[in-house]
Amino acid sequence: QPTNQTSPSWVAYTALEVLIAVACCFGNVLVMCAVCVGIRDSLREPTFCFLVSLAVADFLVGVAAVPLAVLLDGWASLIPELCLLLSCVVLVLTQASVLSLLAIAVDRYLRLHTYKALATQRHTWMAVSVCWILSCLLGFTPLFGWHNYSFPASDSTNTSSTSFIHPPCTFLSVISLPFMVYFNFLGCVMAPLLAMTLLYTRIFWSLQGRLKDSCPQAQASLLREKRLACSLALVLILFAGCWIPLHLMNCLLLFQGPQAVTQGVLYTGILLSHANSAVNPVIYAYRIPKIQQAYGQLWKRFFVWLNCCHRKKAGSEIINIQLSH
Repeated sequence: QPTNQTSPSWVAYTALEVLIAVACCFGNVLVMCAVCVGIRDSLREPTFCFLVSLAVADFLVGVAAVPLAVLLDGWASLIPELCLLLSCVVLVLTQASVLSLLAIAVDRYLRLHTYKALATQRHTWMAVSVCWILSCLLGFTPLFGWHNYSFPASDSTNTSSTSFIHPPCTFLSVISLPFMVYFNFLGCVMAPLLAMTLLYTRIFWSLQGRLKDSCPQAQASLLREKRLACSLALVLILFAGCWIPLHLMNCLLLFQGPQAVTQGVLYTGILLSHANSAVNPVIYAYRIPKIQQAYGQLWKRFFVWLNCCHRKKAGSEIINIQLSH
């Protein structure tokens, strides 16, 4: 049901969404700048290309998904087609995150084998493009018929030319719960998560075996590989931990009815899913040395620029004072 926009819970929810949106935008812009500017030849490495793809998806969560989540809480009355389209945009961004994580896991797995001939810059960006095209196809599936709305019947007794007043737009008023549970959760989220779990299990198993059999010179490289794999696996675990609760709530809503999940619990699940996009840049900073160093370089450049601006301003003020005398 549409939410009362004057209730304290809705005000608190909206305020937290705004904070999360700001954190998503700032943090992920920093990640994109760090990878594209701060790390030399980073875009030649497949893993960093996929990290940029994930950062773009997380940035768009702050720019589009969070505002749409507030809008789709009954805040506005929209025609059903537009309401459905905006709801699908949220699904596209979620799917882009899932497929970017899957691409990262596949890349780390293939790095254990000789695949340098395949991992060219062109092939990597083609893989990124495929991830986003698939995300659009899967996210916009409700537009092709699996939706939850029907056109309102016209009132034959109303002879006036007044336009039909559309009901408040909410996500579940247009997106089908069976679609969210069977197609989106089980097919588009859980299946890739299970595949990624198997891939990372295989990666750690293989690295552990190689560390035992390798010479001391090769161990340093393998340990760096293992540390990066651990960091990326942590990103995956956080994604699952932040998104699965909301999907489980959808399961409860489908099988137990609206009374199974309170509004406050649902808000918490939505906030948790959006917060995941704000947390990833922090994980990169603390767990991936190259990005950590690039962050430091960016901040150093920023403070140097700030200092130069301050000096120029101070110099111009001194000149103005001298001219006035």
